[in-house]
Amino acid sequence: MASPRPGDPAPEIDLPGWHDGAEHRFRLSEQRGRPLVLAFYPGDGTPVCTRQLCAYSDGLDDLTATGAQVWGISAQDVASHRRFAESRGLRLPLLADTEKAAISAYGVGGLLAVKRSVFVVDGAGRIAWSHVSAVGLTYRGTDELLGVLARLTPAT
Repeated sequence: MASPRPGDPAPEIDLPGWHDGAEHRFRLSEQRGRPLVLAFYPGDGTPVCTRQLCAYSDGLDDLTATGAQVWGISAQDVASHRRFAESRGLRLPLLADTEKAAISAYGVGGLLAVKRSVFVVDGAGRIAWSHVSAVGLTYRGTDELLGVLARLTPAT
């Protein structure tokens, strides 16, 4: 399946995940009215994924100051996400897409792993911006995401 493009409705997400020391359920439809950053990543504890999610966790206050939520999504289970989050002090929710439903709906499944990808969903539930990496050796930084979110957030 092809990845949704800017302007397309964001495919629904309904997944378990780990956040704030407990398992929770995360639904995209419950985020309407606020932007959402979806960071798909290949695997817990791998070098680039660790750098990426630590960067997003370190910048979480700035990202959420825009009104946005930030979710990490991979195919590992909640127990793996718990270990990863606790070992690195990650503050963002990590969602477990073990059935690869969201991975498929967002068109980010690769031959061997999930393609490192970021989607920004606007408050109306549409894709506002996306980046799908073919190789995934780098990631979109917090500053770039803040720029995208600033364009969605009305000036005060």
